[in-house]
Amino acid sequence: MASLYSAKYFLLVLCVVLCTFTFTFASDLNKDFQITWGDGRAKILNNGELLTLSLDKASGSGFQSKNEYLFGQIDMQLKLVPGNSAGTVTAYYLSSKGSTWDEIDFEFLGNLSGDPYILHTNVFSQGKGNREQQFYLWFDPTADFHTYSILWNPQHIVFSVDGTPIRKFKNLESMGVPYPKSQPMRIYSSLWNADDWATRGGLVKTDWSQAPFTSSYRNFKANACVFSSGASSCSSHSASSSTSGANSWLSQELDSAGEEKLKWVQKNYMIYNYCTDAKRFPQGFPLECKVA
Repeated sequence: MASLYSAKYFLLVLCVVLCTFTFTFASDLNKDFQITWGDGRAKILNNGELLTLSLDKASGSGFQSKNEYLFGQIDMQLKLVPGNSAGTVTAYYLSSKGSTWDEIDFEFLGNLSGDPYILHTNVFSQGKGNREQQFYLWFDPTADFHTYSILWNPQHIVFSVDGTPIRKFKNLESMGVPYPKSQPMRIYSSLWNADDWATRGGLVKTDWSQAPFTSSYRNFKANACVFSSGASSCSSHSASSSTSGANSWLSQELDSAGEEKLKWVQKNYMIYNYCTDAKRFPQGFPLECKVA
């Protein structure tokens, strides 16, 4: 009887600890984001655990982060517009301001029911983009939430899906390629109508009888340098000791397993790479394309 009582007591204590942990670390999107447009079409629900954007014929909607970041490991779970989402775009990205802005993009291009979504990625530095890579996904991104991540540090930018890297953009300033490193960026997201180009080059238009279209967000996490009042929260000391602890992402490189996963995705799921589009660059490919 004593041992049975002890076991029950242990399970009770374990449950209390785990429940408290889950509650304590639940993401409150109200703390990190503010709705910026949409006239009520964007909502933060369930005490901040869920954010939804919607689109109808009159308007889309969007939100942005309250903080600006200068380097970070940014994770967000998204569930995309289900069914016939042709013509719609769900954009999720980092961006600075000004005419020579920096930007790191995820864009999800809608589809006809049964066709795969296209995941469109791009990197802007000093106002120059045109670095598109596009992918199909190896799962249905409308059936459940999946984690879309951006690792942005002084060495490279890595796009990942559920922990699997799909794209890497190296810092090649030594070759004269501008790299995002000095402009703080906010996180933005929007759901909008782009049926002039988004689905099959604009051949398939938005079916407004399917509206409202809705995308959902949860479980935001940012291990990042917050930029405020002209200074970064990551001191030179924390950067120099970044090989361990909370700031390990600042010096993180892909290990051999990560590089193999990256190659697997690019071999099997990449459908467009600007670095192989000779018609687009008749005078020669951009410098970064020449580095393996």
